[in-house]
Amino acid sequence: MIRRFAALAVLAAVCAAVELVAGRGMSPGTVWDVLGGGGDTTERHILLQLRLPRLLVALCAGASLAVAGLVLQSALRNPLAGPEVTGVTPGAVLGAVTATALGLAGWDSPLAVVLAACAGGCGGAALLWLLAGRGRGDPAQTAVHGVLVSAVLGGLTAMVLLVEPGELGSVVQWLVGTTEGRVWQHWHLLWPWALAWGTAAWLLTGPLTLLRCGDDIALAAGLSARGARTLALLCAVALTAGAVAAVGALGFVGLLVPHLAVALFGADLRVSLPGAAAVGAVVVCGADAAAQLSSRLLAAALEAGRLTLPVGALTACLGAALLLVVVRRTPGRTF
Repeated sequence: MIRRFAALAVLAAVCAAVELVAGRGMSPGTVWDVLGGGGDTTERHILLQLRLPRLLVALCAGASLAVAGLVLQSALRNPLAGPEVTGVTPGAVLGAVTATALGLAGWDSPLAVVLAACAGGCGGAALLWLLAGRGRGDPAQTAVHGVLVSAVLGGLTAMVLLVEPGELGSVVQWLVGTTEGRVWQHWHLLWPWALAWGTAAWLLTGPLTLLRCGDDIALAAGLSARGARTLALLCAVALTAGAVAAVGALGFVGLLVPHLAVALFGADLRVSLPGAAAVGAVVVCGADAAAQLSSRLLAAALEAGRLTLPVGALTACLGAALLLVVVRRTPGRTF
């Protein structure tokens, strides 16, 4: 396990280095010069005020979504449970977009966006719990209701777009997910939130392990399954809302990264939960670096002055392809 964590740390460092040099306007030599204390004012501003906070936000958001996904899959005992299909991400997106359309929040006011996204994510989770509560927290019914709630919240987001068509750019950014334009204020708001709720999720690893074994076993061990599941869902909602408020709805990170973490670190949540955080950080950071490099190559090939590929588009495409491969290779598995 120590070797695997060390390998992930090295991989994260490599992805971080690639992301710092992947953007436009600065060569690797210039980046190295600025990190050594040199460079002019413009170069230092680009690297230290734009690229570095973008890198840190990508790492933290990826870790948050991965931990939230593993918590949801453990609490609901459903390998296809994730922030994207349990109403949490769509609710956070709806909250952020609605606040932006009403003029209450914007990209220049990250705190207002965080609060709006958290309110929306909690609202989506509350709606899910209200509908699924009649099933006494049954994991299968909760997952099905989550898909329905996500569809409804997605429709409400589309209605906001119809009412405020001028917010098209904002809606697309929130729905696809992007790390572009992230500054230190986003980082200062995100990391304490992610650390607090990530620690709370790790403290719930014991109850989550019992929940994965079934409610009957949890009750036999003296655990209130419904209460433990509620606390776990609260942690997942908070982690997802914070990530969505910072980078938007990154597809498939919270759904597939937990499976990779369990494959690497085993079923012990005390190890696989921090492992999921590390894998999620590496995945989002690597995807962001790849998106920036792809943008530069596409802009050169199409002779376009500026072309930006959102990291969320890349994670969605790669995640969907990976999910298809997994399903086709294990046709007899029940998801």
